[in-house]
Amino acid sequence: MTATFDLVVIGSGTAAQTVATGCRAAGWTVAMIDKRPFGGTCALRGCDPKKVLVGAAAAVDAARLLSGNGIRPGGLAVDWAELIRFKRTFTDPYPENVRARLERAGIVAFQSAARFVGRADVRAGDTVLHAARAIVVAAGASPEDLPIVGREHLITSDQFLDLPALPTSVAFVGGGYISFEFAHVAARAGARVTILHRGGRPLVEFDAALVDRLVARTRALGVDVQLNTEVRAIQSADGVYRVTADGRTGSSVIDATLVVHGAGRTADLGDLALDAGGVRFSGAGVAVNEYLQSVSNPLVYAAGDCADTDAPALTPVANYEGRIVATNLLEGNHASPTYEAIPSVVFTVPPLAAVGSREDQARAKGVPFVSHREDTSAWHSSRRVGETSSAYNVLVEPSTGRILGAHLLGPRADETINLFALAMRTGISADRFKEMLWAYPTYGSDTVHMVG
Repeated sequence: MTATFDLVVIGSGTAAQTVATGCRAAGWTVAMIDKRPFGGTCALRGCDPKKVLVGAAAAVDAARLLSGNGIRPGGLAVDWAELIRFKRTFTDPYPENVRARLERAGIVAFQSAARFVGRADVRAGDTVLHAARAIVVAAGASPEDLPIVGREHLITSDQFLDLPALPTSVAFVGGGYISFEFAHVAARAGARVTILHRGGRPLVEFDAALVDRLVARTRALGVDVQLNTEVRAIQSADGVYRVTADGRTGSSVIDATLVVHGAGRTADLGDLALDAGGVRFSGAGVAVNEYLQSVSNPLVYAAGDCADTDAPALTPVANYEGRIVATNLLEGNHASPTYEAIPSVVFTVPPLAAVGSREDQARAKGVPFVSHREDTSAWHSSRRVGETSSAYNVLVEPSTGRILGAHLLGPRADETINLFALAMRTGISADRFKEMLWAYPTYGSDTVHMVG
């Protein structure tokens, strides 16, 4: 069976929905294909359900930090099974809600793997979908395949978010967002946690000094953070997993009842048969031009985590790129994304946040800057909640007052970073920023002291 649509979208996450609904609203006929439940990574198995778990960990942490200062946290604990049930109140209804929303919009949904069978044709189950105007690849990302003996014993972050019970000990392979965020949750829920990172510094996208503070805070929770440690093998033995890793002092073995893949993700393109569609790609994603159009098949566009761009793999970026693609499809190629001042957050407790350039990046660009850096653990905003690990580093160009980058660690850093992103995106100088009148006392009011 063959069916013709103006637009065929592969994927159902943020980027996919943005393109599909935009083109459908303009009168295009649209089909959407996804091999997994509709809704995408962020809503179902990523940032949204993760924040539910982080919220519980933060509640426990907040009470413990104020122990002896008016709060008695004795007996306070995370009930893992109950927490997962709560998480599912967000995720379980979502796929059907998305399907219903697509149906109301007139978008035809296909629950199936997608596979190119021609430059304008994609197979979904028994149906070949012919794209009269465009195909958009927005298939997201999946965990990277690791060269580890016994890697079949690894579980993914998706599976971690659905654990019916939390094991007594958890080892995370890799030192990125996933490992640190889930380690903070698991440790506060009572598990013995280890992070095994092959490099000398985790979270390399963030300010090095703030990362050092976060590592120290993580270790203070009881998490064993092992750097310069490369996992070589995982073996199942006597009800536990034996993780063999090479470190600076030789080989070691770590026992854990669960081992989690936290060592990065790659574009989820392996099942799409892109070669059959004449679509050039790599492990970084579909090769695209400045309009997010395939460089080898002009009928194809890509957006989100599976597009090979300079952008970070973040949900707001996927939404933004989806809007760019929809604009170019409806109006002709003229819109190009700009990836300046995009905030990013590691949702540990406390969170680590960044927007703009780090010091090393500013130096590499030859841009002069003044670094405004301070430990804020003695500030009222940190002391009143008992947080001893908080600091910032804000880079300002001295000749113009332009804010080049902002890096925060501490309570509500995940929210406060947006103020700096707004200032940078709109060109507000450090001097103008200091003139702002904020509600006080708030974390926003602290920011005027961070820019010089």
